[in-house]
Amino acid sequence: MGVCDAIRQNAPVGKTAGVSAPHLPKVAGIDPMVPVSTQTDAPPREVPPAPGVFLQDRLAGWVSDLTTLHELTERLAGTGTLDHALPEILSAGAALVGAARGLLVLEPADGGGPVRTIGLGLAHAELGHIETVPRSATPYGRFLDGLTHTDKPLASPDILGDTGLDPRCREVAARLGYAASYALPLSTDATGRLGVAVWLYDEPAEPLERQCHLAGVYARYASAHLARLLELERSRADTAVITEELLPTRLPRVPGVRLAVRHRTAEGGGGDWFDALPLPDNALGLAVGSVGGSGPAALAAMGRLRAGLRAYAVMEGEDPVAVLSDLELLLRLTEPARAATALYAYCEPERRTVVLAGAGHTPPLVIGDRRTEFVETTLSAPLGMLSCWEAPSVEFTAAPGETFLLYTDGLLRRASDSMDRAFARLHAAAAAVPRTARQDPGAVADHILRAVLPEDHGRDDAAEDVVLLAARFD
Repeated sequence: MGVCDAIRQNAPVGKTAGVSAPHLPKVAGIDPMVPVSTQTDAPPREVPPAPGVFLQDRLAGWVSDLTTLHELTERLAGTGTLDHALPEILSAGAALVGAARGLLVLEPADGGGPVRTIGLGLAHAELGHIETVPRSATPYGRFLDGLTHTDKPLASPDILGDTGLDPRCREVAARLGYAASYALPLSTDATGRLGVAVWLYDEPAEPLERQCHLAGVYARYASAHLARLLELERSRADTAVITEELLPTRLPRVPGVRLAVRHRTAEGGGGDWFDALPLPDNALGLAVGSVGGSGPAALAAMGRLRAGLRAYAVMEGEDPVAVLSDLELLLRLTEPARAATALYAYCEPERRTVVLAGAGHTPPLVIGDRRTEFVETTLSAPLGMLSCWEAPSVEFTAAPGETFLLYTDGLLRRASDSMDRAFARLHAAAAAVPRTARQDPGAVADHILRAVLPEDHGRDDAAEDVVLLAARFD
């Protein structure tokens, strides 16, 4: 039966031929309980059909379909990551074809990843059972393996009754309680195969042609959206790799102090950085900074600043003001239109003394059993803002067991609060670090991250970098 035949019969989306379709989500234009018009129930001899009624029914069906597709595509367009888009595609397709369960496999043909499998109405163990079926025994598996070159739907209307199917396929279907499947390849002309979505029916069934048409239109839009998100995610992954390569891969070991760092990269690749380098006479240089902007340009500027600071710290590290002055000159020569903040500290762990200077950067914290306080640094402008940067240094002595915490302002901005309240939250989190955790600088940093950013914990799509560099003096 063709699309026009289905429309003439006013077959509602959500019912399949010869079976009772599962109850569908309430989406505009999808209502399996639409009553049949009484004007079409009567015999033609008794009630002559009015031509206008058929036209109205047909137009109403078209409007309903367009409304449905508009709502579903709008919801999909609101997703900004693959983790959000894949479940949305799977659930929207289930509503269109009248299925209650399904799975979606993301497996780009170019082999560049990422590769993911998600389920709808299927537990993790049930997905594992499905994956035990040889891929070559399933239509969608042959598509993923490149054995079937088609972008057409792949239907198995009666899995248990099809004697030509692989026995393992029927065995798993019977065990999980599905009797039919309908699969749509996800691909674009530009990228080729992206993956495949499969929806499962509890009884032998096959979507009506009208449902297939709507699902096919949606799948084409979903494939284009997935291709964009895939490119974006790969770009983010490449940026994260470059960022990590530009930062220290390990922290130095200097007698009298233990170090730990926590670094979270922003969605677009931010410009926050840190460094820790051993200096002559068992001294230690610690630095954190932030370059304005994001993306490759900010990463390049960050790499130049960090490399410059390392060179200046080796030459005149005991004078933080001189180090930052040289760094400001480097920024003006290499990035005349860019500003940056930085904080550099010269530490002598044996004496537990710290001399530091900051350029528009957030003040560090000292965390101990008897005090938790910010180190009051002199107000100063960021690097690149003035024709000649200058600020005095600050010196303090840490008690045994105290932790010196340097961080970037992303920690405060990610809190989505005013700066005053963000500082108060950071201070409260540092003061509440358990006594047992204060023996480990990594545990201190982890506790502060969880306390300041509880809703942000584990996210990788935020707009701000976060750097925490902790030094615990023995």
